[in-house]
Amino acid sequence: MPTTSDTLRADLCPTGPLRALINLGNPVLVQGTPQQPTGVTVDIAREIAARLGVDVELLPVTAARDAYAALVDGRADLGFLAIEPAREEGVRFTTPYVQIEGVFATRDASLTVADVDRPGTTIATRRGSAYDLYLTRTIEHATIVRGDEVEQAYEGGADVLSGVRQPITAYAQEHGLTVLEPAFQAIRQAVAVPRERPERLVAGLDEIVAELKASGFVAASLERAGQVATVPQD
Repeated sequence: MPTTSDTLRADLCPTGPLRALINLGNPVLVQGTPQQPTGVTVDIAREIAARLGVDVELLPVTAARDAYAALVDGRADLGFLAIEPAREEGVRFTTPYVQIEGVFATRDASLTVADVDRPGTTIATRRGSAYDLYLTRTIEHATIVRGDEVEQAYEGGADVLSGVRQPITAYAQEHGLTVLEPAFQAIRQAVAVPRERPERLVAGLDEIVAELKASGFVAASLERAGQVATVPQD
């Protein structure tokens, strides 16, 4: 049975406006400034609030780890995070609304993706990011070097830079690096709510996410922002 707006509103934002986290650290999903953010996650947050008949309070953060912490601590009602097993202890995920890619870049153009996970290789990653969590659970031989900003970690002497395709490609072009193909990770971005919220909330949000994908809302938002990402229709 479809979840009613009254039930969704009571489950998601019972005390007032929808407190939605906006991660300025992912330029594919968010652009603009903390005062005036734009992008697909901003559009989705506003659309959910409009459907529920509530105001929206956008809470900007600069890293996914900060968004996750705010959800776990109850400082926000909703956020946008990549689906990763390590996060499921603290949040519930909808089905993904977009899929982006994690790629490697390096000074050594002779390397392949298969070469990266070898003893002696160091991989720079952004602490607490989706690709950090993924590499942490999949890398067996290489060493992961974490920093608050992945570029700083890489410039400290790492062999390989990791991150979301679009900003990593731009950095690689600027610094003469080679982006290794294919992508090492498909990053499934979803709406996330605190784990303590009822399961029916995710079911109701899933219905909205499915509608926004099927109607072209998500694709149109990405196009307005000048961003390219896959909109899964499952």
